Amino acid sequence: MKSHGFTLIELVTVMLIVGILSAVAYAQFFNRADFDSRAFYDQALSTLRYAQKAAIAQRKYVCVAFTSNSISLSYGATSACGTALASASGAAYPLTNSNASFSGGAPSGIYFDPLGRASAAASISITGYSAASITVEAETGYVHP
Repeated sequence: MKSHGFTLIELVTVMLIVGILSAVAYAQFFNRADFDSRAFYDQALSTLRYAQKAAIAQRKYVCVAFTSNSISLSYGATSACGTALASASGAAYPLTNSNASFSGGAPSGIYFDPLGRASAAASISITGYSAASITVEAETGYVHP
């Protein structure tokens, strides 16, 4: 005779395994610092790419200034840049994340010329996100992880 269903031991074992997995997943899922670091990394990468594209599109210099946890953009006819640059969505810079920062302090400011070339090569890392650093190539202005 075949019986259908689960034994009490099987049910308890499955519930125990699910409980352990959910406790581990909960701890990883709700670690806010990891999410903030990754978000700041993605925002910094896209902001630098936007700065380079804006310099080419507007045929002006676009300056990128850094503080410990923010990035601001400005543009102008010379590398001094004086006018604040808005994001593609129209939001004002600086881009700030109070829960994340740059590794080793704020990077030196750079600018992109009207041809999209960067003033200097840069390697930018975010504290708490060590998977990759953001690299800016000097001659081409190419921004990549």
